[in-house]
Amino acid sequence: MTIDNDYFDLSGPDGLKAVFRNHATGIALVTAADGDLNPIGFTASSVTSLGSTPPLISLNISQGASSYPHVSTGKLVAVHTLDAQLLSLAQKLAGPKEDRFLGDDFEIGPESVPIFTEASSVMMARVINKIEVESNAVVILALESAHVTRSCEQPLVYFQRGYHTIGDRLQDNF
Repeated sequence: MTIDNDYFDLSGPDGLKAVFRNHATGIALVTAADGDLNPIGFTASSVTSLGSTPPLISLNISQGASSYPHVSTGKLVAVHTLDAQLLSLAQKLAGPKEDRFLGDDFEIGPESVPIFTEASSVMMARVINKIEVESNAVVILALESAHVTRSCEQPLVYFQRGYHTIGDRLQDNF
């Protein structure tokens, strides 16, 4: 069987958005300090392991994001994984930048990086490269250290333009 070109009925931004709405992804918080040591951060659904030897992380960010200028080569950042009980934290860091660090739900870590200690895990990583593509960028981080607070039983994921948690384990992959 041969598939004709008309099978692919979507293109451009609409095609990309429609397909990625069908792709569940984990939610993470990315935090750092700006040049004046003020906390900055954002909620990200584009964080992934780039490789384990050496341990590398990649994330995507819009060059128009308020945090973008502060995610520079050599900068130490924290990448936090979240579970369903921390939905409000994901929403907070996705909200207005002036509200993201109100309250006492974070502590100051190495190099003034804000750390949300309730996160299921936290990785401290250094920016080693930024690849700017159109109005976005891929940021490559080298893991320096990590802490696992607890094993996620209900990880927080983003799917169909909303926050979810996953259901039954279908099969192990090891």
